[in-house]
Amino acid sequence: MKAIVVYQYGGPEVLKFEDYPDPVPGPGDVLVRVAAASVNPIDYKRRAGLTKDFYPMHFPSLIGVDVAGTVAGMGAGVEGFSVGDPVFAMADNTYAQLCVINSNILAKVPEGLDLIRAAALPLATTTGNQLSSATEVKADQTVVVAGAAGSVGRSAVFAAKERGAGVIAGVLKRQMDQASTLGADQVVATDDDTAIANLPPLDAVADAVGGRTAEKLIAKVKPGGVFASVVGVPQNAAKYPSVKVVYVFSKFDRKTLEFMAEAVRDGKLVIPIGQTLPLSKAAEAQAAAEKGGVGKILLVP
Repeated sequence: MKAIVVYQYGGPEVLKFEDYPDPVPGPGDVLVRVAAASVNPIDYKRRAGLTKDFYPMHFPSLIGVDVAGTVAGMGAGVEGFSVGDPVFAMADNTYAQLCVINSNILAKVPEGLDLIRAAALPLATTTGNQLSSATEVKADQTVVVAGAAGSVGRSAVFAAKERGAGVIAGVLKRQMDQASTLGADQVVATDDDTAIANLPPLDAVADAVGGRTAEKLIAKVKPGGVFASVVGVPQNAAKYPSVKVVYVFSKFDRKTLEFMAEAVRDGKLVIPIGQTLPLSKAAEAQAAAEKGGVGKILLVP
């Protein structure tokens, strides 16, 4: 098969489009013929060596976590899947024509959802849903979702609204024109200090950006409130001991992924696709993704 092979940590140029041995499914595994993979921050952070302490690469290595495709074969003991089934998952080694995925972390693509577009959903929508859940926000409470214009943020907005919460979408000033597609009750420009200062006391924050924005927003959380983040603890968190700080690391959950995918299919949640490129252009795709602001980028073998 053709795949993106990595021989060392570095910039996008280390992503090589080459022949690589076909993977073979073991017991409990499903062989998937890849229709599309998507580019996520974890992909280029891993390529650059930024995650080697907890998610190392063993060279030569494949890369990629999001995938959608069709079942091409199965190992012993697999139940619930048949050859030809459209499936998607958070997996490993997905920048390839074929990949092997344990059946326990594989889900069927909901009927009516485009298979290629489905590749944009596993990591981002699952993370956004779990980020929202981690805030513990309840009906009639208020949560700010920082980074609401991104795929994780959009998913967190949707999930919080499903919980009955009042949602304030935190976006950059230049993203305000996108606000109408987010489904939030209000919008705030997180790079406007006056706008942040004028926020009411918050029950929770769902943070997908970190940095100075996180430091400003944690100061607005009520005592006993929750600051949940997918990018780490704010540097000034110790100043707010009455705020519960939660670091969210996405975990596969089939029901959550199916629920979020059905929302996308039904038009309740919009995950914009910025570009669709051939797998051979993975280096170009990661370079574009690192610049930000382009929507999800899909890679098609």
